[in-house]
Amino acid sequence: MAGFFRFGVPVFVLTLFTLSSVISSVEAGDSAMGKGISVAVGLKDADIVGSDNRALQAAVDYVAGLGGGTVEIGAGTYLMNDSLHLRSNVNLIGQGEATVLRKSDGVSSPLATDGDYGQEEVTPADSTGFEVGMGVTVADDNSGGFHTTVATIISEEDGRFAISKPLNADCMVHRNASVRNTFPVISGYYVENAHLKGIVVDGNRDNNEHLNGCRGAGIFLYRASNVPITNCVIHGYNGDGISFQQSNDIVVEGCESYNNASLGFHPGSGSQRPVMKNNRSHENGTDGLFLCWRVRHGIFEGNELRDNGRFGISIGHKDSDNILRNNTVMGNKSHGVFFRNEPEYTGGHRNLLENNRIYNNGTGGEGCGIYIRGETHDIKIVGNEIGDTRPEDEKTQQFGVWIGPKADRIIIRGNKMEGNKEGTVKNEAVDAQVEISD
Repeated sequence: MAGFFRFGVPVFVLTLFTLSSVISSVEAGDSAMGKGISVAVGLKDADIVGSDNRALQAAVDYVAGLGGGTVEIGAGTYLMNDSLHLRSNVNLIGQGEATVLRKSDGVSSPLATDGDYGQEEVTPADSTGFEVGMGVTVADDNSGGFHTTVATIISEEDGRFAISKPLNADCMVHRNASVRNTFPVISGYYVENAHLKGIVVDGNRDNNEHLNGCRGAGIFLYRASNVPITNCVIHGYNGDGISFQQSNDIVVEGCESYNNASLGFHPGSGSQRPVMKNNRSHENGTDGLFLCWRVRHGIFEGNELRDNGRFGISIGHKDSDNILRNNTVMGNKSHGVFFRNEPEYTGGHRNLLENNRIYNNGTGGEGCGIYIRGETHDIKIVGNEIGDTRPEDEKTQQFGVWIGPKADRIIIRGNKMEGNKEGTVKNEAVDAQVEISD
């Protein structure tokens, strides 16, 4: 059984022989990671031979159809004209730095007519480069966050393209509505019990337009649960590195996110109980780690967040009851750790910062180790090292901790704060309960 496609890249082939072999593995219960089928995808000598997203998707869908198992991706570079759409109970295992999923070059066009809310069709003014099977984003100047639509082209007629999802909002020509082939390189909607391991995502940033992190990233999850992402690398994506929204019990461990246009790691939109351990996030356009909205009961431990274009760590809207421990936060352009300016009813309360190393931040001109804004309360800052180790004329980290005037119930205990440009603690919350015992 063979599949032939027209994207100009090698086709995949699944032979009758390999079909019988993988079926026998189901019966035997063999898998690289637990019970279930195991299917290999590669540029050659694999169950499914191919070099693009269709070969990978064929393997994932086949394994999912048999109840789950493992897709092993061989060494090589795979061209992604659409997301690799994850399925529940399917483990996706690469060969580390040898397995690269590379975003295709961008195509973009204004819309020739309005795209209406709920419509499942778009009409580009110039259809050159768009093809059936390609992932696309539809948006206008009012789109942002979840109002952006990311879908797949499923058919074409006379320059009109049907897409796999209804538009999330009106996309109006007078607001510069457009369609472009931006999408997450790996995407998981409503999936559970999947696993990503040992994969490199190359976002091909210079040849693609930006996609906001609420709808996309190099790796993106939406309403997913129990999905570990381990030992993956995401770089050069024109957007976020890893983003998961409204997703619970997501584990990100041993991953690296760098040189992405926006956020390195972006848990958000009500994601509960995330665990992010021993990751590296560096040289991204904005924050190394951005806790978005309603991120609660998370553990962020042993991560390195350095040389990012804004904050090392940002905490804000209802991001409460999290533990940030044993992280290294250094060399970021603004504050090392920043509590955003929220009113009391949406503040990032009851967070613990313990045993972190927070050094040499504010490289854009000024910043603090930790800056607490808004009506934020019940923050514990315990056992951290917060300082600036550079020569006096090069220091930019102003204070170890800056407590804003509306913060309350702040505990600063047992920290080592040395070498900050202007001092250890600046406390503007003069009428609040603040304990400083360093």
